[in-house]
Amino acid sequence: MEHIKIRDIAIYHPETIRDNEFYLQHFKKQGRDITKFLDKVLGRKQRFVIENNEENSLTMAVESSKRVLEKAQLTGKDLDLIVFSSQTPEYLATTNALQLHRALQASTKTITMDSNANCAGMTLAIDQAARYMLSNPRINTVLIVGSDYNTLMSNPEEEITYANFGDASCAVILEKTDEDTGFIDSIYFTDSSTYDKTYFPRHGLSKMFNHENKGIQWLPFDGDIALPPAYEMIETLLKRNNKGTEDIGAFCLSQFSISNIERIQEHFSIADEKIMYIGDRFGYTGTSSPFIALHEGIEAGRIKRGDTVLFWTIGGGYQMVAMLLTY
Repeated sequence: MEHIKIRDIAIYHPETIRDNEFYLQHFKKQGRDITKFLDKVLGRKQRFVIENNEENSLTMAVESSKRVLEKAQLTGKDLDLIVFSSQTPEYLATTNALQLHRALQASTKTITMDSNANCAGMTLAIDQAARYMLSNPRINTVLIVGSDYNTLMSNPEEEITYANFGDASCAVILEKTDEDTGFIDSIYFTDSSTYDKTYFPRHGLSKMFNHENKGIQWLPFDGDIALPPAYEMIETLLKRNNKGTEDIGAFCLSQFSISNIERIQEHFSIADEKIMYIGDRFGYTGTSSPFIALHEGIEAGRIKRGDTVLFWTIGGGYQMVAMLLTY
């Protein structure tokens, strides 16, 4: 029986580091103290940010892709499919995946595709690619790249974006295997009730040259509404695969907020050593955040081959996805 496994994973982030003091001083000038918000809600200490005109979501994707191909001892010619996931794509035409194809010198038979499910994007892309690989005998090796230039759209007047976002890219190689490992199952929950709370471009692409169209629109909404269905979908995913939390070696959750991670951890009584938290070092990297957590867990020796990993994340509007796979 064929399975889909993660062969290798690599990341890229810009060199510039901004620590909390930068943001504390920034908002202090606006008469606001965000110390508690950074510490208790977001759980931030530093984040990597782009501070030049040369880097963007596509250049970061190229770098992480080259790194993962080198680790896997593959070339672009070995890829059957390239998927680029981003909520801040550098181009609408030609597609970023096509430009990745060029940079990696992939084959004329390689399929290319851009996808966007906001912060849920890379998790969704890996899920959909794994299912497609199982149904198509000619697709054996796939590159999935999640890359967000989040600080491009952050609003200097809003701590929820400006003090939260970081920039990074993560690339994963999926491959078919006869080993009893890899992708297991996934589950989704979509509630579009907050669809109009986070807009970027703020007034739509048709008005992109309007000077008032800069930065993301992030209107207040009750983020707690996502937690009860998140608990339920994780419970359902575990139950239908005959697993309990004790069977999960690592939890790679959305790194948007430490408070959300702590509430999920408390609800399921998850041991600290199973929670992969990297938001304090990377900030919130959007689409790639659960997989940067996976990468860092592997690098630290906390996630090993044979461990079953549970991913959970949320995209604006909102859509949630949870996924199980054995690393």
